[in-house]
Amino acid sequence: MTNTIPKAPFKKAASETGDPFLLTPGPLTTSRSVKASMVHDWGSRDANFGAINKAVLQHLPEIVKGAEDYIAVPMQGSGTFAVEAMLTTFVPPKGRVLLLVNGAYGHRAKRILDIAKRRALVHETPEDTLPDLEKVERLLKRTPSITHIFAVHCETTSGILNPVDEIGALAEKYGKSFLLDSMSAFGALPLDVGRAHVDAVAASSNKCIEGVPGLGFVICRKEAVIAAKGHATTLALDLHDQWANLEKTGQYRFTPPIHVIVAFHQALREFAAEGGVEGRGRRYRENCRILIEGMRALGFRTLLPDHLQAPIIVTFHMPTHERFVFQHFYDGLKERGYVIYPGKLTVADSFRIGCIGRLGEKEMRGALAAVREVLDEMGVSDPAAKAA
Repeated sequence: MTNTIPKAPFKKAASETGDPFLLTPGPLTTSRSVKASMVHDWGSRDANFGAINKAVLQHLPEIVKGAEDYIAVPMQGSGTFAVEAMLTTFVPPKGRVLLLVNGAYGHRAKRILDIAKRRALVHETPEDTLPDLEKVERLLKRTPSITHIFAVHCETTSGILNPVDEIGALAEKYGKSFLLDSMSAFGALPLDVGRAHVDAVAASSNKCIEGVPGLGFVICRKEAVIAAKGHATTLALDLHDQWANLEKTGQYRFTPPIHVIVAFHQALREFAAEGGVEGRGRRYRENCRILIEGMRALGFRTLLPDHLQAPIIVTFHMPTHERFVFQHFYDGLKERGYVIYPGKLTVADSFRIGCIGRLGEKEMRGALAAVREVLDEMGVSDPAAKAA
């Protein structure tokens, strides 16, 4: 019988509730208090729930400096529900959208518009490349039929931060409505909707505010949502109708995700206590710095240069070492209490690690230690080593 040396046991990391840490772009690791807020039941027409919902909707425009002219319209469902509601409510039947695409979520917006039979013109750049604003301006000059511009704030396909203020300036210059998917950036990256000339911005409960999935919302210029009456292509995703009913009755048209909204209310309280966008963004930037420096020290290469990297999720090139197997890597990290994301690129074989959620320096350094352990387990001393 061959003698074998057993592996040294590793200590599995876990959140305060015993769950693995989610180093993903959402759903995220949430606080114990956010989870605990969901253990009660409320009636959807109960006054206590109504007050909570009202507080949530009043708070949201303040986060993007739109408290005076903007309103928040909730939409039951994931973030994509909110994006589809935004596009199919604000773009009229004869409208035409200039889509700025550098990832999967721009392509998803194109599919939404195609199904809704709304015309679209696509300006596409690779997932690691910003929109070419000179080309965008030329398109606007020669295509007067364009009525709207759509962009993604932080495209989580790669983690790239798109130039929102510059795009908004072009929208203002050429008299176009600017629609923004800020799903992965809302609450962590500064956004002034007035300065950026944004008519509507879509986000959701389970990203940088650190709530749980189930509620999308669109923060929109009030006069824009009033003007959008009759545009919607569906009943459930009609933002104007949703807003009008809430204004008139204080009630959702259809059953709201009550527990999600109550958890979101708690998450917003914790967001404010941390210092809002400035405080939340600071923690995420530090998480991102620790992650990138640590992974580079281990031999991994980032897809994006630092000046294009948003502190939301980081894409790493897949190692070329012959012993590196991504499924082994993923499973080994999960066994140690850390869940990462596969890649979603066409430009490079990759994987992604998130910086957001209820995570800090301790968790990020723990994840790096787990990466080192799994590499050792696979016999990978240098991830960038070429296959023999």
